[in-house]
Amino acid sequence: MADGSRFYIDGLWVDPVHLGDTIAVVNPATEEEVARVAAASPADVESAIGAAHRALPAWARTTKEERLEALAAVREAYKKRIPEIAAAMTTEVGIPRGLAEGGQVLAGAAHLKQAINALRDYPLEQDWGTTRIVREPVGVCALLAPWNWPMNQVTCKVGPALAAGCTMVLKPSQLAPLSALLFAEAVDEAGLPAGVFNMVNGAGAALGDAFATHPLVDMVSLTGSTAVGGVLAAAAAPSIKRVSLELGGKSANLVFGDVNVEKVVRSGVLGCMHNSGQSCNAPTRMLVAQEIYDEAVDIAVRTADAVAVGDPQDRATFMGPVAGRKQFDTVRGYIQAGIDAGARLVAGGLARPNGLDKGFFVRPTVFADVTPEMRIFQEEIFGPVLVMTPFRDEEHALELANATVYGLSGYVQSADLERARRVAGRMRTGMVHLNGAPTDAGAPFGGYRQSGNGREWGRFGLEDYLEAKAVMGWSPQAR
Repeated sequence: MADGSRFYIDGLWVDPVHLGDTIAVVNPATEEEVARVAAASPADVESAIGAAHRALPAWARTTKEERLEALAAVREAYKKRIPEIAAAMTTEVGIPRGLAEGGQVLAGAAHLKQAINALRDYPLEQDWGTTRIVREPVGVCALLAPWNWPMNQVTCKVGPALAAGCTMVLKPSQLAPLSALLFAEAVDEAGLPAGVFNMVNGAGAALGDAFATHPLVDMVSLTGSTAVGGVLAAAAAPSIKRVSLELGGKSANLVFGDVNVEKVVRSGVLGCMHNSGQSCNAPTRMLVAQEIYDEAVDIAVRTADAVAVGDPQDRATFMGPVAGRKQFDTVRGYIQAGIDAGARLVAGGLARPNGLDKGFFVRPTVFADVTPEMRIFQEEIFGPVLVMTPFRDEEHALELANATVYGLSGYVQSADLERARRVAGRMRTGMVHLNGAPTDAGAPFGGYRQSGNGREWGRFGLEDYLEAKAVMGWSPQAR
């Protein structure tokens, strides 16, 4: 297990300024403490930002080829640690072993590869007539990563920041520090110049303001809840620094009556329960054509009841626990709110899954007949809770789909591809999946409205970390 007693600052593993301040890492499947890591103070943040600031001028002047070489070295060092990183994620946040090994840890390697591809093909300098357009690094970046997809989010921030020529301080979630420590070890092995990459651990509530208000931080990239994003953006506003936010979602899955109902509904339920419902783009609102609604509810119940919930170390487990006590209480609170509002509870509920009396396990839960004024229709639950609502026609489906403050992702299921495309064009979301299409790691990931204002992944992710400079008169004017 990685040594969590130190931070990675200025190319070295260093002791905290205040020794003894620690954060307990609790395995959510057992409720047992498995490690302690040092908790950074504002003084540690100051040290890390200072190191990034000193390293910026030289790193920003590196060539594309030099940065490509550095990214390749980070990716190779990361790949060596794939088994350890996957195991750490299962331990610290309860990600089922099959998902950790087969999806989450591999996503990290994929995002580093996407950063390499984006940089290789990106025109950092272009001539527009007599003007030279130059893309330059934003500067020192504070990267605040979440716990639900730890390496996915760490790498899709660090990779493009390095590619752009930025220096950075990474603060992973306090719930997922063990995998991030292994990532920092990989970066150290890759041999980046001192100060280009720095990492501290600690609680976001304690450190977020220090990053957001610091005069030497040029950009803050946060993946987290909409509430946290709003607080951080307000703190950063007086310094006019760039703030890139990837926030919450309440994504609608529109199921029209011309589909294979069994296949589509089953897939939608599993998509909601995947990662214990702890994905910002999860299809948590299933909006179903009235003529197939009753059939869809029956299929959803059967599917939810059949989900394998249990020990995340077991590869046969589809759904493990939610990430911790706070999340467990929040999800159960929403289930109670759905019951109190009169939604029809058709699967799951407040009781723990059978045989799981310890750990933060929640039963896969489905509510039917959910109406737009209910909290469980409007608010992000971030747990294994699906809400189902019937719609009359296409217009009604779109009205329901767009009836929240969020706009991260959307899903449309129809045998009529032209209809699916038409509906996608009217959904106020940053992404739409048609008929089960998988996520494209090269496409922009981000949302509208209260789902955020940034874009990650591929070329769009790289551009988030670049400034555009116009040098006019670069070329002699034609006479």
